[in-house]
Amino acid sequence: MGARVAVAGATGAVGREMVKVLEARSFPMDSLRLFASKASAGKRIPFQGSEVKVEALEPGSFEGVDLVFSSLKSGLTRTFVPEAVKRGAVVVDNSSAYRMDDGVPLVVPEVNANRAREHQGIVANPNCSTIQMVVALAPLHREAGIRRVVVTTYQAASGAGQKAMEELREQTRAVLDGAAPKPEAFQHPIAFNVIPHIAEFEEGGYTFEEMKMLRETRKILEAPALEVSATCVRIPVLRAHSEAVHLELEKKISASEAREIFASAPGVKVLDDPSSALYPMPLDATGRDEVFVGRIREDLALDNGLAFWVVADQLLKGAALNAVQIAEALL
Repeated sequence: MGARVAVAGATGAVGREMVKVLEARSFPMDSLRLFASKASAGKRIPFQGSEVKVEALEPGSFEGVDLVFSSLKSGLTRTFVPEAVKRGAVVVDNSSAYRMDDGVPLVVPEVNANRAREHQGIVANPNCSTIQMVVALAPLHREAGIRRVVVTTYQAASGAGQKAMEELREQTRAVLDGAAPKPEAFQHPIAFNVIPHIAEFEEGGYTFEEMKMLRETRKILEAPALEVSATCVRIPVLRAHSEAVHLELEKKISASEAREIFASAPGVKVLDDPSSALYPMPLDATGRDEVFVGRIREDLALDNGLAFWVVADQLLKGAALNAVQIAEALL
């Protein structure tokens, strides 16, 4: 028998992608229910050659549901996820609400799938930019130990949701037509621009997004003293995040050794032949499950340093796919 499955936040960019991933991976289920706000209730989402009608999300919606994929904003998550757990469901939560809570596993299946079974009703799906980075970091950490990570992210509009993706399209048309872009989803125009500001700023000048990469990486890798410094940047790309990663390792690894480690790592695909202009780009990763790694080289400024470039589809491995993989690990 399969599970009775629900997706909360089903009409958002990540929620819709979750439905597609469940179908593509033939996830074992007996039924699928889709929930969203009252404003979205009644919409229909394609699934397995038919359509599923979206229902209005209410506290009692999860009665009779075994597994919930939640893609709600953090405030709504705190309201509705406990209701699902109270009714006996296991929740894979894509928000930041529970990620750092004790007793809530924070899971990237290629790295720490065993932690998923330690749940008490909730398993947290990490931040998109953290997920793709730790998929690449984990095999290096096991091999040589990581002392320090310096990372700059180049994050697509998809990370801010469906409306943000639409805003990028609309602003691009507006600028090409000679009109002034009007920012709503972002703090500034995103078309033909780069915004070094994702989420609210915290004390010390780092944003919440940047601090998530520090806190979550430490938890996933079980390395509480690991030093991580991140700069998170929004760029005018529809989907797929890119990251420039610089590591200081406990012991030296050559670029060729790193390539071999990446090549045998689960979920990683190496694209690394600069002489042929072969390296990962957002267009390569869009619609793909893998975490792509390239531009692998020894870092000139760090002891036992290594530098590389990581690209992954934010809506897939960075969100929906990772959530479904967590559920597969639970099953």
